[in-house]
Amino acid sequence: MTDPAAPRGILVITGTGTGVGKTVVTAAVAVLAQARGARVAVVKPAQTGSDAADAPDVETVERLSGVTDTHEFARFPDPLSPEAAARTSGLPPLDMDGAVDYVKKLARSRDLVLVEGAGGLLVRYDPAGRTIASLASALGAPVLVVTAPGLGTLNHTALTCEALAMRGLRRYGVVIGSWPRQPGLAELENLADLRAVAGEPLAGVLPEGAGILDRAAFLAMARVALAPHLGGERPQGLWEPEPGAAHPLGVTRARLRTLCDHFGVRFGRFVHARSVRSGRQ
Repeated sequence: MTDPAAPRGILVITGTGTGVGKTVVTAAVAVLAQARGARVAVVKPAQTGSDAADAPDVETVERLSGVTDTHEFARFPDPLSPEAAARTSGLPPLDMDGAVDYVKKLARSRDLVLVEGAGGLLVRYDPAGRTIASLASALGAPVLVVTAPGLGTLNHTALTCEALAMRGLRRYGVVIGSWPRQPGLAELENLADLRAVAGEPLAGVLPEGAGILDRAAFLAMARVALAPHLGGERPQGLWEPEPGAAHPLGVTRARLRTLCDHFGVRFGRFVHARSVRSGRQ
């Protein structure tokens, strides 16, 4: 690994809930690591909903990133929390202590180990109530938070960030896992508000549909969608407010147009939505 800004060691990836794009974000961090020559492994401690039509998460990561050093410790048929899925299937729950030991062993011979959780930060994995936060704490690993852009995300993101802080876990950034092709007013407003909730710039924004790209296109997308500390090349300060800007978002019109072009948002629609919201016609 040659980029000092890129992630190293163990990085846990969680979400504000299910279906927010954790697996695609995990694949994006993995493909960037592999592209720069890092030895990268991806771990899914527990996969639930294995009877569903969708491929297991590790297979999705392999397809998108080309990383084949993937590890899954437990798989349960029902789409429930890992604890509930183990209980309903009659299978033993994830051996959390064994998972900790295994990940630590992997980290001794890899540059980067990505650990993707199931559901949100505090979803239970076993009858003892251990969670992906418990795993991150035992590993001494930072946590990347993947969130949604729409209604409800501000509360979910704030609660997740607060739970990390209360447990003394280091947050490695907040990433929007799937930015819609046609964002509404809520999504556009939440860009600024999520930054306020996180207390720092967003670490990335992945476009809707990223999970169906071929590998070359997925790598190109990851480079522009993620921040340098995740291995990407996202323009620094893309969501940062500019002092003295006339637009209510806090950026100049020229930079706003660049932002819109970057993520496929129609500039005129963005300006109109923000202007109506602020009372400017």
